[in-house]
Amino acid sequence: MLDDLKLIHERDSDDALGVAEKQWQQLLHTYDVKLEGVKDIKNVVLAGMGGSALPAVYLRSWPGTKVPFEIVRDYELPIYVDQNTLFISSSYSGNTEETLTALTEAENRGAQIVVIAAGGKLADKAKQMGYPLFTIPSGIQPRMSSFYFLAAFLQLLEPLGIIEEGKTEELRAAGQWLKEQTAGWKSEIPASDNPAKKLALELVGKSVVVYSGPKLFPAANKLKICMNENAKNVAWVNQYPEFNHNEFVGWSSHPVDKPYAVVEIRSNLENDRIQKRFLISERLLSGKRPKPEVIEPQGDTLIKQLLWTSNFGDFTSLYVALMNGLNPTPVDLVEKLKVLLNE
Repeated sequence: MLDDLKLIHERDSDDALGVAEKQWQQLLHTYDVKLEGVKDIKNVVLAGMGGSALPAVYLRSWPGTKVPFEIVRDYELPIYVDQNTLFISSSYSGNTEETLTALTEAENRGAQIVVIAAGGKLADKAKQMGYPLFTIPSGIQPRMSSFYFLAAFLQLLEPLGIIEEGKTEELRAAGQWLKEQTAGWKSEIPASDNPAKKLALELVGKSVVVYSGPKLFPAANKLKICMNENAKNVAWVNQYPEFNHNEFVGWSSHPVDKPYAVVEIRSNLENDRIQKRFLISERLLSGKRPKPEVIEPQGDTLIKQLLWTSNFGDFTSLYVALMNGLNPTPVDLVEKLKVLLNE
């Protein structure tokens, strides 16, 4: 059915595939935000949940920060947050209750606050208090806006000297490169020639377990999130070398025929020991777990490989959603949860 364009358009009525195809454009988005008064930063704390925290994971891998950086997916902040903390309040909707609660605590601690949101209460608060506000274009799901956030993070942190100079331009150049890479994953490319469709056919109907090394973990994490939210297909994620210290053993027991699909993201940019661990682990677990579906990231730099693998994972998860007979875009269960929490 993945080559039935009429059926694809019917199920993908919100054009999630079109959003995935144009994600490279998000990396070129420019934010005109003044950062006067932000100074003497000794650490950075970002509060966000789900798709609004997802892009921050990239910063740990690329480009990295010159001061300690922590992501908070919670209502409460680390005890060290104070006036020398750059506190980034990140929420696509602007109404995420955990993030709004953390913002209030950051205000009480005297942290230096920057807001990244598409609207909602968070954007209103930023305007009211005069906080620097990076306004994310609205109209898509948070998980599909990751590259908007990534561009915003770099345009925030580079002028403050928290990341290396020139990284924003490197990101933009990688975005232009990514445009050409996605051509082979589009819906009109038949499954016989489309690697994203081929992988989706191997994953459909199974619980997906995604593994990577530390450098590509942001892309692995995004695939896990998109399998859950786009395909409504449960998925987990872990990374080497931690995998070899516990989860590795978990695969060794019965039943041998496990209802999972294993995806491994194997980058040639990972530490040599990480690359060796992938190969040895596959050999030792042969016959004890499904043979891994291996993704080999393309690109000669880390940011290119991260973007390529992330976008490839988006297309794959969307094709799994369509085979599940679902519209990939809505997340009705999340909306029901929010309603019940407010009762």
